[in-house]
Amino acid sequence: MIKRILSEIGEYKKASLLTPFFILLEVLCDILIPYLMASIIDEGINKGDMGHIVQTGGLMIVVALLGLLFGLLGGVFAAKASTGLARNLRRAMFDNIQNFSFANIDKFSTASLITRLTTDVTNIQNGYQMFLRMMMRAPGTLICALVMSFMINGKIASIYVVAVIFLAFSLFLIIRRAMKYFRQAFPKYDELNNSVEENVSAIRVVKAYVREEDEISRFKKASGNIYDIFVKAENNVIYNGPIMSFTVYTCILLISWIGAKMIVSNTLTTGELMSLLAYCMNILMSLMMVSIIFVMFSIGGASLERIYEVLKETPSIANPDSPVTEVKSGDIDFEDVSFVYDKNATEPVLKNINLHIRSGETVGIIGTTGSAKTSLINLISRLYDVQSGSVSVGGVDVREYDLETLRDSVSVVLQVNTLFSGSILDNLRWGRADATEEECIDCCKKACADDFIRNFPDGYNTYIEQGGSNVSGGQKQRLCIARALLKNPKVLILDDSTSAVDTATDASIRKALKNELPEVTKIIIAQRIVSVMDADKIIVMENGMINGMGTHDELMVSNDIYREVYESQTSGGGDFDEKGGM
Repeated sequence: MIKRILSEIGEYKKASLLTPFFILLEVLCDILIPYLMASIIDEGINKGDMGHIVQTGGLMIVVALLGLLFGLLGGVFAAKASTGLARNLRRAMFDNIQNFSFANIDKFSTASLITRLTTDVTNIQNGYQMFLRMMMRAPGTLICALVMSFMINGKIASIYVVAVIFLAFSLFLIIRRAMKYFRQAFPKYDELNNSVEENVSAIRVVKAYVREEDEISRFKKASGNIYDIFVKAENNVIYNGPIMSFTVYTCILLISWIGAKMIVSNTLTTGELMSLLAYCMNILMSLMMVSIIFVMFSIGGASLERIYEVLKETPSIANPDSPVTEVKSGDIDFEDVSFVYDKNATEPVLKNINLHIRSGETVGIIGTTGSAKTSLINLISRLYDVQSGSVSVGGVDVREYDLETLRDSVSVVLQVNTLFSGSILDNLRWGRADATEEECIDCCKKACADDFIRNFPDGYNTYIEQGGSNVSGGQKQRLCIARALLKNPKVLILDDSTSAVDTATDASIRKALKNELPEVTKIIIAQRIVSVMDADKIIVMENGMINGMGTHDELMVSNDIYREVYESQTSGGGDFDEKGGM
């Protein structure tokens, strides 16, 4: 896991190596200063040698300035390396997410992916920067200070060894207890982000139903969960300070007491005692740095696992070794197809589907909610793979196609119509990036969108807000249809994509598609029978199976479900789910 994460350092390896190098030089400068200070006291002040004081003092200034320079360079390279790692991690995660199939996406919530791309990566960035800066400073300071202390006086230096062992054991116990709480915190961030995301994206519904107080309560609960977990974690980490203070002051008292006796007995000089006290602080502060690193690692460890989950996720749908790169026609064949979303499911979503659609045909699909209409058409563009049987487009199994080729040839307008922030032309060109404005206008005419677009003050340059919040549902649907038409597909699938337009506009769209795209296979999923009754073939879905298939006239005679729905809707009833007698 760590190896996979660190592989994203990439072009920032040099900065990652230079950081500890400069930090080590800074540590050496810091260690030299107490030694030089002892020399000033013992050789300069005590002996009244002003020349030695000036010379050694000047050297101290040079060493201090060099330490400052090395520290600054270490900080710059650490920032560059850590932010570079964060950038590469986000890019790698985002790239992998783009390759996810719908089955992969179903494993992660949107809020969870956002948290992993933001909060979790930031934790890794901070932890890596801390590691680069401290991995040389903390052990380097500890080792150098201990060596210098033993060179001065081994008896007093042994006090540091005892202090180091005591602190190391204490910090281990503290971090071990705190770590389990940090691991619990980040799934709670997912819940918090999910609450915010749903509230912001559905703010109109929240206000329409006066649910502000409920949403505030929900947010407070999610936020409170994070607060409680971090309080528990910090209640453990907070012992760092008192234990550190206790150890530092105990060492200072012992060194002062023993050192004073040794000065009196002329076995230790005043300068050496001052150096030992300075090294005491260096040693113990290096342990404090180590404790901070452990805290960062305990936080970053949980984030590391969550990021790795995304990076290691292998797309369940991938290109074959020698993919087919041309879809020759819009022929579609289902042969004994069965499909489940969850491999552990006891009942398949689609059962033994056998279906042939000729290129250029218009096919209508109707059925109750949950009858697997959308699941059926998702298999055509290979958004999911079948568990048994096969789906073919243009006479070739969809699993043999290059994914980009297949999905460019099978254009799908999904139930949930999504527009992106940008102009209308920008949104239309999602269908084909190099489409001219004239081609965009032509497709909008076929989708009955041209008229309302021209009524906007800025026409085709009108800015669309995120999610298309500044256009109506019907307008959004027509823009999405026009965007799909720009791909010049072999197969066009409309998944209940005209539900928000009036029947006259619906009829105009269907007429335009029939007349303007005679060679394109058109599959229309609808709740209104009027939307599919003039199709070449109508499929009636029920419980994941084909209950009936034929023209409108044939189904009126042979299929009870279709006939009851038709009579219910034409006699003033509602849509397919509001049929009578079923």
